[in-house]
Amino acid sequence: MADVHEPAVRSYNMSRVKSKNTKPEIQVRKHLHAAGFRYTLRGKNKGEKLPGKPDIILPAYKSVVFVHGCFWHAHDDCKFFKIPETRRDFWKKKLLGNRERDIKNEQDLKKRGWKVFVIWTCQLKTNALATETLLELENELSNQ
Repeated sequence: MADVHEPAVRSYNMSRVKSKNTKPEIQVRKHLHAAGFRYTLRGKNKGEKLPGKPDIILPAYKSVVFVHGCFWHAHDDCKFFKIPETRRDFWKKKLLGNRERDIKNEQDLKKRGWKVFVIWTCQLKTNALATETLLELENELSNQ
């Protein structure tokens, strides 16, 4: 099956995909802030570069939060993750490589003593699911 877009159009479309300050990430940040949690952003804690550049760092809790897009991070058993029909070999290598990198980064963070939380965008799709997910995160952080 051929791509429905010309290569230049596809390239432009892909370049518009945000990697930071996404709606799901902002949603998590707003919830944490409203609950009284203070955090920093983008992978650095007091000058220390953290593996994987966590989206949210909560230094007081020695915890990090990754807000992963289900497609880009190859979320298992998720209806929002499917390897595209075109250029399957490229996408399989790319997306499964992302997943492997995420696992390695999570292990590295844990070895350094950080607690790691991963929130998938599918967990934020509905208000009820988002509330449940964010309250669970809040409770986990509060119980440390």
